Amino acid sequence: MRTGTIHRVTGETDVRVTLGLDGHGSCQVATGVPFLDHMLHQISSHGLIDLEIAATGDTHIDDHHTNEDVGIAVGQALAQALGERRGIHRFGHFVAPLDEALVQVALDCSGRPHLSYGLTIPAQKIGSYDTELVKEFFVAVANNAGLTLHIRQLDGVNSHHIVEACFKAFARALRLAVEIDPRRAGAVPSSKGVLERAGG
Repeated sequence: MRTGTIHRVTGETDVRVTLGLDGHGSCQVATGVPFLDHMLHQISSHGLIDLEIAATGDTHIDDHHTNEDVGIAVGQALAQALGERRGIHRFGHFVAPLDEALVQVALDCSGRPHLSYGLTIPAQKIGSYDTELVKEFFVAVANNAGLTLHIRQLDGVNSHHIVEACFKAFARALRLAVEIDPRRAGAVPSSKGVLERAGG
């Protein structure tokens, strides 16, 4: 089983993440940020990734630090679970509709962090969640997991639909990328024979 476990403690947050790539979408998350919990459930359910996340943070100020540190820990756990990235498909792409919203995600488990972010979210908040934090979450994940990540909004006017379609598309693209390719026979999916290691 490809798993990663991270415990990240700062002066602002305490985050524990356990992630399993070969799971069935089991999800137990409690971050203190309800909308983020809802989106993490999308990653788990549609990516078939087992997730256990417990976080406490300075949400009495705002959700920024908890949102970012959960993203960092999820990215680090993903990098740990992928290891040398042997045998994976490496690339993933998915276009997810949710009613009027349509979001495209393409990613490469390259070990080279990059985010191109193209969501235009009309509302400043969804419930109590600042929608600018969506980008911050994916910056943290991409940087710490070593993902080249492109997010494009093709359609959508409802803020909740746009963001949820994004997380669903990310989940399915990630699932495609990290699944084992039986034709690889455990080889690193690179013509160079090596991929960069996130955080290395």
